[in-house]
Amino acid sequence: MGTLPLQEQDDRTLLRAHVEGDPDAFGELFRRHRDRMWAVALRTTRNRELASDCVQDAFISAFRRAGSYRGDAAVTTWLHRIVVNACLDRLRRDKPTSELPERELPDRHDAHSSVETRLDVREALDRLPEGQRLALVLVDMHGLSVAEAAEVLEVAEGTVKSRCSRGREAMAALLREPSGQP
Repeated sequence: MGTLPLQEQDDRTLLRAHVEGDPDAFGELFRRHRDRMWAVALRTTRNRELASDCVQDAFISAFRRAGSYRGDAAVTTWLHRIVVNACLDRLRRDKPTSELPERELPDRHDAHSSVETRLDVREALDRLPEGQRLALVLVDMHGLSVAEAAEVLEVAEGTVKSRCSRGREAMAALLREPSGQP
């Protein structure tokens, strides 16, 4: 009896096959996880082009360093960590040299309240400290467990819990602020 098709193999088996020289195994991992990793990168960087660059950097790094995967965590957790680290590296390296002007929010009287709400949430998220923002993105937006987020961020589970709690409190306060109203 032959081996299973790539699409039916689990992530660990695919990563092991890649390390052992299978030319198609990593491509299947990429196909499975690229969209989710791009979403993590987008929420981390808040910039579509930068997110794409970070995902590319992260998958190249994962491809090259697949042999260093120890198997302590799920492959997706390992990939999350690589993507977040690639984003943080880029953000630190590419810091703007001057402050960017505040964006104008749309007129509160138009009929696009769901878009306005998303913009309000995104703006509030942008105002949080990096640690709180990353914890909230991973736990609340991407559905990672506290333990998985702790592994990705390389901090203790209690740190993730406190960052999420403080971040949620700060978000609630920021979203309660009157915005643009007299």
